[in-house]
Amino acid sequence: MSGAAADVPPGMLALRADAHAALAAWAAPDKRQQSLRLRYLEHLAQEPGGAWRDGPTCHLTAGVMLLDHDERRVLLTLHPKVGLWLQLGGHLEPEDASLRDAALREATEESGIPGIVVSQQPIELHAHELGSGFTRCTEHLDVRYAAWAPDGAEEQISEESDDLAWWPVDALPEASDPDLPHLVAAARAATRPAP
Repeated sequence: MSGAAADVPPGMLALRADAHAALAAWAAPDKRQQSLRLRYLEHLAQEPGGAWRDGPTCHLTAGVMLLDHDERRVLLTLHPKVGLWLQLGGHLEPEDASLRDAALREATEESGIPGIVVSQQPIELHAHELGSGFTRCTEHLDVRYAAWAPDGAEEQISEESDDLAWWPVDALPEASDPDLPHLVAAARAATRPAP
């Protein structure tokens, strides 16, 4: 355990509890995802700051595969530290009310698009070690959601991206995470909640 609960902001303790409840209730679609789900739950049970960027160097993050209104394109960011086109997402913050709210906040901040709708449940878990471009983080335990932009949405690049662009779902950029097509398919299969 890398820190006592007293060292973790109250908002992060509440968010950790929400993340634990959300993952405990989530029905993993396959054995690999079930194994990750159990790993995430164990991590949260052992680490009071397991959802906090300033807690352990391995912690939860929230990711979003943002589809356009017609589900023909996805919005990807050119990540400055990784140099690849990736889904939107990032660290959880003490003011996030839930894991899903963190995903919505990240999608809105990184896309500049208001009115995004996020799936009720995660669509995928993805644990990945980080390279030397990251300062203190060594591994992200990403909880990924599907999201939909409103019709006519116009993106605005944020300072967190080198670039931001819409890509056809069947013509993703070569310089992207090899798991991206699977994530796009999972997002397109998700149920869009009412706005």
